[in-house]
Amino acid sequence: MNPYFQPNESIAGKAKSDEHILAAVAGRFIGANPKHPPVYRIYSTEGFRRGADYRYEMDLAQRWPKLEHGQFVYVWGKLWSDGEIDHPFSISCYCPVRIIVNGTQQFASNLNEDVFPDRSSFFRAKLGKGWNHIVLEFVATATGCGGKFGTGSIKGFPMHMLAPLADRDGQEGWVYSRPQSAPWEVMPDAGDEQGQEEWFPRMAWTPQEGSSGCFSRIYGEKLGQLAYAWTKLENRNPGVQQVRFTGEYQGPLTVYLNGTSVFEGHQSPTAGPFEMTLSIPFGVHDLVACSVCEGPIWGVSLELVSGSAKEAAPVKQIPPYPVEGLTDGWLYAGPFSAENAPDLAAMTRMHAPIGSEEERTFWRADLPGAWVRPYLENAIYGKWNYPLGVTLYGILRTGQELGDPHYTNYAADHIEQCTSMFDYSSWDQAQYGSPGVNHQLTLIDSLDDCGSFGAAMLEANKLRALDGAEAAAERIAFYITREQSRLEDGTLYRTRGTTDFMKDTVWCDDLYMSTPFLCKYYELTGDAAYLDDAAKQFLRYKKLMFIPEQSIMHHVFDFKFGKGNSVPWGRGNGWVLFSLTELLAVMPDDHPERPELLAFFRELCQGYNRLQGQLGLWHQVLTDSESYAEASCTSMFIYAFARGVRFGWLEEAAPYVEAVLRGWEGLTRYAIDKNGNVYGVCRGSGYSFNKLYYKDQLSWLLNDTHGIGIVLLAGIETIKLRKHLSACSY
Repeated sequence: MNPYFQPNESIAGKAKSDEHILAAVAGRFIGANPKHPPVYRIYSTEGFRRGADYRYEMDLAQRWPKLEHGQFVYVWGKLWSDGEIDHPFSISCYCPVRIIVNGTQQFASNLNEDVFPDRSSFFRAKLGKGWNHIVLEFVATATGCGGKFGTGSIKGFPMHMLAPLADRDGQEGWVYSRPQSAPWEVMPDAGDEQGQEEWFPRMAWTPQEGSSGCFSRIYGEKLGQLAYAWTKLENRNPGVQQVRFTGEYQGPLTVYLNGTSVFEGHQSPTAGPFEMTLSIPFGVHDLVACSVCEGPIWGVSLELVSGSAKEAAPVKQIPPYPVEGLTDGWLYAGPFSAENAPDLAAMTRMHAPIGSEEERTFWRADLPGAWVRPYLENAIYGKWNYPLGVTLYGILRTGQELGDPHYTNYAADHIEQCTSMFDYSSWDQAQYGSPGVNHQLTLIDSLDDCGSFGAAMLEANKLRALDGAEAAAERIAFYITREQSRLEDGTLYRTRGTTDFMKDTVWCDDLYMSTPFLCKYYELTGDAAYLDDAAKQFLRYKKLMFIPEQSIMHHVFDFKFGKGNSVPWGRGNGWVLFSLTELLAVMPDDHPERPELLAFFRELCQGYNRLQGQLGLWHQVLTDSESYAEASCTSMFIYAFARGVRFGWLEEAAPYVEAVLRGWEGLTRYAIDKNGNVYGVCRGSGYSFNKLYYKDQLSWLLNDTHGIGIVLLAGIETIKLRKHLSACSY
């Protein structure tokens, strides 16, 4: 094999123990992906909505009913990129469209695309590191004006745009122009507002709205209902500071400081000014004002009165939570009926809807149509996808093996950031079409979206109860058992794919995307139906994809051709064996399917053991020694062989002990460098009947999340096997 790095760079020559290797791999990953929360931004419902396909619905004919044929409308936004990339985009055209990225035209519709709005056109455009400005030019015709534009990869790049104007800095969404009689010669860019007097949607109140009271202009007249305004006060000086507020309000008002009432009053709908004095200790404190609507003018205003102009203010008002695009220091929630008013302690949080039943809502800002929404903008931390499921499982188990909560807490915190927002993301999707967090969990449409991460979630939930985990698990279980497509005999089955060629197929990967979760959900609920389903999946997949003369698996069975694809892809086979160990580990000894499944496990182990490479690593195409040495399948065979020996599933242990030790030595010498970087992990795959697709096109990536967790699990099982064999020697 071609070496991934110089031998002197190997971790095998640097680390003192297997435990140190685990710490290096897990520590490198954690250090590269710090624990950042979602970014909260102002979003305007008067702007363009993102649909479930994560494309913005830009119907300019609806926005400008008097638009004339031949007029131009421009839409402008900016998109951040962490580096230089080719980004996938998709557009459905209602009219002629041009798309300009950073001043260069990247797409122009043709005569066919202009008149078929239900069709999608895909293209890629180069983005630079930092902000990238995207302008769409639409020409009004008899067919319409506008289009649907956004990501060309829903699962991989669910992009969201930001407003490019200084007065809307940090707000999510696009701006659009008035109809133009002639095309613009120069497109707007950073700091350039193209000489327009006004961009839309509007983000300022009219004078009449501005004088009507904050709750009136945000919610309208809601007699008898109440609403809340939330801010924070920060005292940076030692001791207690007396501060004075001035303002006005209409109707009943209660002000709370850290949940305790500090002011109560009742004024007529045309009330005048009032004052309030508070004692503020050192630190940061929640200030919440609750008002009841008694007339058309409804609101509260509070202004913190500082000392003299020469003095530094001892207490400052600060936003209740960092929200990009917020123009003042207040957030608003309501309206609520008195009987359903939320508990104050449950209000001052940002991860869940506020209120109950049909009154559930979230925070808003004092701007037209302005809501607060979270957006996950981290490359890794806080994401929910299947490779991260196995990555976090490996880190979780590493913490347990090393007895170090640093690792277990990191994995559990990542998972809980997702599960704690499951309720919110479901609500957000119902309101806006596509959530800014948890997009794969919320919009489940495949086993990839739920099973892997769900299994890691349930494993973490054993260590500590994760907020929202059981609700998310219930949703996943329902999807797998009730919604996921199946053949008549119950075999999990793919009826659609990213391309037509991938439709009507069964992938051996899907044993991993389903059965570990079903096993762990069986453990959680005690319902044997989930365990039975997992067991039957292995036996049905064996009928379709097992290659008996080699005792290995096809990657895919394609019903369009009635056959397997004849390529034993390494990681696909690894998923099968890995997942079978997860099933056997929880299956009772008297389960009727256990003997047949145990025999299948032994058959597979024999087949895979014969194909181990000279350096201890297995290959990308298992039967092709000229394909590259692949780290993730190697790790899964190590994991399964070690468990097979430890649990007594393999009748002849010696060959598998040798395979485990050779495999782990191969990984640490040839696939893990001294800094804990993992090499040789195959990228996420499609499928083909052509072996060369797997060998030549499906290349490996550095530190790919498909492999890091599996490498850790292989190391853990190697350590456990050594301890097991040492104990058996006495």
